[in-house]
Amino acid sequence: MISILSETAEDIAAIREVVTAAFGRPNEAALVEIIRNSPNFIPELSLVAKEDGKVLGHILFSLVAIETQKGNVEAIALAPLCVTPTHQRQSIGAQLVQAGITKCRELDHNIIILVGHPHYYPRFGFQKASQFGIQAPFTVPDSAFMVLELKPDALTGISGIVRYPEYFNEV
Repeated sequence: MISILSETAEDIAAIREVVTAAFGRPNEAALVEIIRNSPNFIPELSLVAKEDGKVLGHILFSLVAIETQKGNVEAIALAPLCVTPTHQRQSIGAQLVQAGITKCRELDHNIIILVGHPHYYPRFGFQKASQFGIQAPFTVPDSAFMVLELKPDALTGISGIVRYPEYFNEV
C-alpha cells in the first residue's frame, strides 16, 4: 500500500535517487536540493510516496510570484513530480498530485502553477494559464503552462507573468 507523507531528513538521499532515475539526469534532483535550501521551500509541500518504507515517488511545491500591475501575488509552483521508472503508470504520480493539492488547500494557498503534460494535469482541475492572462517568463507551449485555483475566484482580476526564482533557470 502506498503512503503519501511529507519528506523527512531520512528521505533526502532516496528522493535524489528517485528524481535522477525518473528524469534520467541529475538536473531536477539538483533543483530539488536548491529549493529545499531556499526561502521558497515549504517543508509540508515536499511529499514522498512510500511503500514498505521505500521512496517510490516525490512531488515538490514551492513559492513563486505572479507579477501583476498591482504588485506580486503569491502562488505555488508544482515542480518536479516524479516516480521511479519501475513504478510508473501505477497511479502513484496521481496520488502525489492529489495529496499535494489537498495539502496546499490545508495550508491556505490560493494558486498552483505548473509546466506539464497537457493531457495529464487537467484531470486534477488544471487549466491553461493563458485563459486567465497568466504568462510564463520563458517560451513554453501554451497548453503546457497551467494553473489551478485552490479557492473559488482566486484568479479573478489576476493577470501577469509568473516569476520563478532564478535557480529554476539552472535546470
